[in-house]
Amino acid sequence: MKKRYIISIVCFICFLLVTALVVSNSVSGFDDAIYNGVFSLRNDFFDFFFKAITSCANVIPVIIIAAIICFFLRKNNCYVIMLVSNLVLSVASNQLFKHIICRARPDHLRLVVENGFSYPSGHSMISVFLYGTLMYILMKKTDNKKLKIFYAIVFPIFIFLIGLSRVYVGVHYPSDVLGGFLLSISIIVLSIPFINSRFKGE
Repeated sequence: MKKRYIISIVCFICFLLVTALVVSNSVSGFDDAIYNGVFSLRNDFFDFFFKAITSCANVIPVIIIAAIICFFLRKNNCYVIMLVSNLVLSVASNQLFKHIICRARPDHLRLVVENGFSYPSGHSMISVFLYGTLMYILMKKTDNKKLKIFYAIVFPIFIFLIGLSRVYVGVHYPSDVLGGFLLSISIIVLSIPFINSRFKGE
C-alpha cells in the first residue's frame, strides 16, 4: 500500500475518533484546557495579529487569492484544476459534516462575527486545501532545495496559525480545528496525486 493511502486512512480514522468524542460530549476537557490557555494570551497585539491571520481563510480573500494563483498558473491546467477542485472538495466536505454533526459554536468572548455550525472548522479545512495545494505547486515548480525546505516549513506554520486563530477569536473549539485538519489532510493527500496523474499541465 502506498504511503499516501496509509496517511489518508490514518488521518480519516483519527477524524472519525475525534468526531465520535465530539458527538458524545467527551472532548470538553481537551477543549477547555486549550481554549482557556489560548484565551490567557489575549492582548491588543495578538487580537490584531490573529484577526488578520484568520481573515486569510475568509471567503472573499480566498476567492481573490485563488483567482490570482489561477491567473499566474493559467498555462498549467493541471495546477488550476487541482486548486479549484480542492477548494470545492473543502467546502463540500466541510458543509456535509457540519450539517451531520450540527455542533453549536462557542457563544462567548468572540472577536469576530461568525454563523453556522462549528464542527469541523471550515477555515482550518480551507487553509489546508488552499495553502497546502499552493505549497505543493510551488515545491513542484522549483528545483531549489532551500526553497523547498522554506515552503515545507512556512506553509504548515501558516496553516497551523489559521487554525489557532479560530480558537483565539472565539468562534471554534480546539476539537473543531483538529477535526478540520484531519479531514482535509485525509482528502488532500489523495486528491493531489489523483488530479496530477490525470491532468498534465506541463
